[in-house]
Amino acid sequence: MTHIPPPAEELRLLDLELRQLDARRAQLLHRRAWLVSVLHAAAMPTSAATPVAPRHPEASAPRVQNVLLVLGGVLLTIAAMAFTLVSWGHMGITGRALVLGGITVAVLAAPVPLLRHGLRSTAESVAGLGLALTVLDAYALHEVALTDVDATGYVAAASAALAALWTAYALLPHTSALRLPLPAALATAQLPLTLWALAADIGLYGITAAVLLTAGFDTGVALRVPAKSVRITAMTGAYGMGAWGVWAAGWLSWTATGPSAAARAAALLLFAAGVALTAAWQQVAEKQAAGLAVTAGILVVAAAGGTARSVLPDAWTVPAYLACGIALLAAVQVDRLPETVRLGLTRACVAVQGLALLWTLPLVGVVSLGPVAWAGQVWSGAPGDVREAVTVSTPWPPHAETVPVVLAAVAVVLALAVRDTVWRPRALTGVLVLAWATALVLPSVLEVPYVAGLVALALTTAGMLATAAWTPPSERAEEALAPQPAPAPSVGFPTSRPTATTLAVLTSLTLAFLSLTSEPATLAVLSTLTALFAAASWKRHLAPVTAPTALAYAALLACATGAAVDWQPQYTALLVLTVPVAAALLAARLGGSPTTLPVEITGAVAGLLAVGLAAVSTDLAMLALVLALCGVITAGTAIRADRRPVAYASATLFVLATWVRLAAWDVGTPEAYTLPVTVPALLVGALRRRRDPQTSSWTAYGPGLAATLLPSLVTAWGDPNWTRPLLLGLAALAVTLLGARHHLQAPLLLGGAVLALDALHELAPYIVQVTDALPRWVPPALAGLLLLAIGATYEQRLRDARKMRDFLGNMH
Repeated sequence: MTHIPPPAEELRLLDLELRQLDARRAQLLHRRAWLVSVLHAAAMPTSAATPVAPRHPEASAPRVQNVLLVLGGVLLTIAAMAFTLVSWGHMGITGRALVLGGITVAVLAAPVPLLRHGLRSTAESVAGLGLALTVLDAYALHEVALTDVDATGYVAAASAALAALWTAYALLPHTSALRLPLPAALATAQLPLTLWALAADIGLYGITAAVLLTAGFDTGVALRVPAKSVRITAMTGAYGMGAWGVWAAGWLSWTATGPSAAARAAALLLFAAGVALTAAWQQVAEKQAAGLAVTAGILVVAAAGGTARSVLPDAWTVPAYLACGIALLAAVQVDRLPETVRLGLTRACVAVQGLALLWTLPLVGVVSLGPVAWAGQVWSGAPGDVREAVTVSTPWPPHAETVPVVLAAVAVVLALAVRDTVWRPRALTGVLVLAWATALVLPSVLEVPYVAGLVALALTTAGMLATAAWTPPSERAEEALAPQPAPAPSVGFPTSRPTATTLAVLTSLTLAFLSLTSEPATLAVLSTLTALFAAASWKRHLAPVTAPTALAYAALLACATGAAVDWQPQYTALLVLTVPVAAALLAARLGGSPTTLPVEITGAVAGLLAVGLAAVSTDLAMLALVLALCGVITAGTAIRADRRPVAYASATLFVLATWVRLAAWDVGTPEAYTLPVTVPALLVGALRRRRDPQTSSWTAYGPGLAATLLPSLVTAWGDPNWTRPLLLGLAALAVTLLGARHHLQAPLLLGGAVLALDALHELAPYIVQVTDALPRWVPPALAGLLLLAIGATYEQRLRDARKMRDFLGNMH
């Protein structure tokens, strides 16, 4: 009879068999891998030696050869110099000439056979020695036969002769393969013109012209000679001499005291610009050509602007340079110019406009930030004009009368010249910013009367708000949303709305600070700004910024009104509270709009302002009233389903109001301060327990009970009377019984602990008396007996402790 085990037992047996099979298979695989490794090791020849990587030399043979040749050439050159400078005087003139001439000719001729035998590096070293000997020959010639010749002029002539000699030497058929003579000749050619100008004492203009001519010569060599070493040397000379000459010409143009001097400096700058433009035209590298074109454009602007500056007042210096920079746009339209050159000239025009705008920043900063100083001089008296108002604490920038001209000119260029589909919206945004800056600084520049200046700033604010309100959305945003290709640029004004809104807020701040000079101006301006931003808030896309701004100006208007009618701060606080009320009502109507949160934040800040105004006074009753009104506002806000957490702030405000009122009544009983917190806290805890029965009693009732029991217990320990300890004990007993009745940990433990401590406080005097009456051996004896009793019933005490733990654990 076959025994079939139960399914569970059979499943266990199958799992056991499968585990044993897996273990056996793993063992066999491990053994197989070891056998394969042994067989591979036996198949490899044991006599094969491990290959050793060849050691690479630290220096190659050609490099060692070059080092030795250069070192030998240097040593020979030093020896020749020592001979010329030290041993020269021991020989006659014929011997000197024969020695130096023979050595120089021999050394210069030596590279020919060396090149014929393929010793190129040796030939280069010997040729370098020969070139150095020619320099020593020139020096020796001056010391022997031409000592009376001016040293600077002689060096100029000698450097020209050496450059020509080395060039001829490099072009000879037998020495043309040498790479050193031509770069050396070109390097030496940097000296003749400049040194000749210094020797001839032809002035700064002549020296600068010589430097620029040298740079032009280097540029021509760099563009025409294909040899890499020569081109590198020529480019180094061109950039070095060109930078020196351009700096000198620019300094001469800036310091020119008349049209004649400015015209000569302009000629130098135009020559440098021509060289740079020619190099850009023929340059292959795109980035280098664009950089040279930018340089050429800036040099043309410097030349033309410097000439115009010499005949114009100082205030028109920057506009003159700007006009010359804008004129470059005409050259950009020439189709015959290469694209890189046109791009470089465009960038030069942009650079000139950017520098002109940087020059306007100090005045824009003074006009924008200068009125802030009136915050420390509120209602001290209206100034005569706007310029006097904005410069109350900051000086007026020099020659700033033409700043509006510069700002307007750049704005016109951006509006008319930029036609690219991508850059057009950005350019129009720049136009808006420049138009705003022009309107901002124009009243101060024209020194219009103070009231007219306030009106102008108010109109600027309104214009920016109107632009933000009726401007269509940005084209870039439309293109991102549309799946079809980007549409052609509109003929409207597609500037970004945030820019216009931000400019409106900035202008309003300047206007608000500027109005602090007198009481009527402050009230009128704050009223206007409140109404203006409130009206703009009807546009939904502006409301997240304009609505809180209107509320902020309304709060400031309330403060200004209270100060105007000579109210004390605590009464002005009641007027400021109208702003949080309006914010709460508006937020309730807006619902989930993006404007809701900014409005609520502004209302909260206004409420804090009201509390601060009430707190600076000593009228505690008014402070309590303000706190209570803030609590009412927040309680109304907490009625909304998405603002339930605001109820905590409301409860806090009500408690603070109660405490301040009690302090105003000189109430010192702590229960008067703690019970207004305990009762609402217990009610909230009870409601939470009703909604969620799993809520712990410590979370629901712990904070409320501790808020009253603990401060009362601390006070009772220092109270010599019996009334407070008795009442506290009764309250703690009631709390303990309620906790036991409903199986709640927090009331049971808190009430029991307070009851025990209160009883200990009441029995403490009697315990002290009994302790003093007993002999000293009695307390240790009692302690010993207690320990013996506990030890004897240890197991029973453990069981009792476990029961108590389980009992408390079953409580909430």
